[in-house]
Amino acid sequence: MAFEVLLPIPDLALAHIQLQHHQSLGNNIRLHSEQEGLPELEGVRIAIVCLREKRRDPNNLSDGLSFTEVRRTFYELFPGNWHTTIADLGDIDPGASVDDTYFAIRTLNESLFKKGIIPIYIGGSQDLVYPIYRSYDKLDQMVNIVNVDSRFDLGDASQPINNKSYVGKIIVTEPYNLFNYSNIGYQTYFNPQEEIDLMDKLYFDSYRLGNVSAAINITEPVMRDADLVAIDLNAIRSSELSTRHNKMPNGFDGKEICTIARYAGISDRVSSFGIFEYHNDAQEEKAAMLVAQMMWYFIEGVNFRASENMDVEKGNFLTYQVPIEDEVLTFYKSEKTARWWIEIPFIMGLNNKLKRHTLLPCTYQDYLDACNQNIPERWFKARKKNEV
Repeated sequence: MAFEVLLPIPDLALAHIQLQHHQSLGNNIRLHSEQEGLPELEGVRIAIVCLREKRRDPNNLSDGLSFTEVRRTFYELFPGNWHTTIADLGDIDPGASVDDTYFAIRTLNESLFKKGIIPIYIGGSQDLVYPIYRSYDKLDQMVNIVNVDSRFDLGDASQPINNKSYVGKIIVTEPYNLFNYSNIGYQTYFNPQEEIDLMDKLYFDSYRLGNVSAAINITEPVMRDADLVAIDLNAIRSSELSTRHNKMPNGFDGKEICTIARYAGISDRVSSFGIFEYHNDAQEEKAAMLVAQMMWYFIEGVNFRASENMDVEKGNFLTYQVPIEDEVLTFYKSEKTARWWIEIPFIMGLNNKLKRHTLLPCTYQDYLDACNQNIPERWFKARKKNEV
């Protein structure tokens, strides 16, 4: 039933495949067409789904969304040295109400989880992250969300949900499954002070655009600890997307956003990935190409997942202990990937869902900072959340 809501890929996008090289992606992925129906999902690792819903974007002025140009551009690309089977499952049309659309997305994501398939959503308004998040309710786990965005999207949770308040709804709506929320690339002048204060009060992680651009690798451990990653295209400099609508003079450039997408793919834990706020009427072929390349880099990352067993007693890990103030911080370095983790003391008596968070991904720089008697900020926040 979950897959019945999917509409076939438009014929115009499928026809474009016939003009492409036989090794291009369009000729090497499974496709949902009007003639052939849904493809076989056995063995599929990644599924592309486009979401046409955008009614909860207060600034929406257009009638509909088309992802044909994104698909045409993506189909033209060549795969890397990949071993992953990909399927394009088509589109989800807006339902009779937005809640109907939410139900369709949630149900579909639950079904993809059961099949071990990682979805790539390309969508309109970013409030669609909410039903994706709610699909984790049945998994009996706490959820970490990473939002690549110029805004926190906390909004006023007492008001109806929209694309600038969906995170607030996630925080206040039962069941309370959110463990951590991280924002990458926020710009201070787009966020009211009360939201900045709330991020600190809840011990959520936030990274200013300038800090991330100066050291893009700080986003890797954040992605490594994420379940759901959402990218708002408004986090990208407008000149990277369109020559006609330059509303965002500051933001990530194409190389930076593709690096972030690849970090999300490499994460062994990310199980849902989405790119939102696509507006085909306001953007050009360049925007479609950048979205296609972000998808490509995410898939590239998935293909190079290390699948590390984080049982430090059995795995190949080097242990480093750093005395600092009245603490002894324990770091682990993987001999397989050279990635780093820091141990968060487990607080007895807490919900068992939190046990998976006792090892926090970090960077080598965090270890060096600790050696210089500086406690990593993410460690401090994670410990405070464990104590609450």
